[in-house]
Amino acid sequence: MDTLTINKSAIKVNEEGYFTDPSQWNEDIAVEMAKQQNIDLSEKHFEVLHFLRNKYAEEVPLTIRKVGKSGIVDIKEFYKLFPGGPLKISSKIAGIPKPVSCV
Repeated sequence: MDTLTINKSAIKVNEEGYFTDPSQWNEDIAVEMAKQQNIDLSEKHFEVLHFLRNKYAEEVPLTIRKVGKSGIVDIKEFYKLFPGGPLKISSKIAGIPKPVSCV
């Protein structure tokens, strides 16, 4: 287990950089993590991040298709918001573990 320091907070992450304790997440940390991915978070980004966190809390397996059917964004918009691996990147920024559907 590794530790990331973001905004003076020590965040516990696994070897791939995913939170091991989602309760450590907050929106300020998300903004900083997104900057590392060259993403400036908008209100739409946060809607997706909160959707992912809520589904994770409900123990719903996450897939790109489920996000695309969320009513928040379609799949094309999801790729635009989080280019280069939308579910992997958004999950990391949302402070949840890597979804099983991600390779």
